[in-house]
Amino acid sequence: MSRLLQWRSLAGLALQLAILALLVTAFFMRASQVWGPSMSPSIAPGEYVLIDTFAYRFGTPRRGDVVAFHADDGVHDVFIKRVVGLPGDRIRIERGVVYVDGAALAEPYVRYPDQRSFPGVLVPADSVYVLGDNRADSDDSRSFGAVPDGRIVGRALAGIWPPSFVRAL
Repeated sequence: MSRLLQWRSLAGLALQLAILALLVTAFFMRASQVWGPSMSPSIAPGEYVLIDTFAYRFGTPRRGDVVAFHADDGVHDVFIKRVVGLPGDRIRIERGVVYVDGAALAEPYVRYPDQRSFPGVLVPADSVYVLGDNRADSDDSRSFGAVPDGRIVGRALAGIWPPSFVRAL
């Protein structure tokens, strides 16, 4: 009888944890499909990505985070890019190399560089400067400017679909 009670306790605990996981996922997670090649090879076109919508409620994005955001107040589409500049950073791009406050940024995730240059910009307070990992084919802060914190949906955590792409970002 004691073993039966132990199994029932474990089954009850597993059920409670599963319900808690579903609630957390329902209220603080979101899945979004990536449409273009701008984050290749890190995120493939057509891939679904899990976004933590709670990530920045008590903190701010860090350099290297992959964030989901609305590109414009009137647009409901979600874009996914990598944070390269934080508030107060001076970002300059020379022949494809990103400089943050004069120092070249190490970017091992960029496989498709863009050799263009862009003038220096100062990232405003409460904003981030974002770039796609596929620099040669990305619409990002180089064209639309820094992204205000209020437009950030959350932090992209993992590729979740198709199954061959499941991994942490």
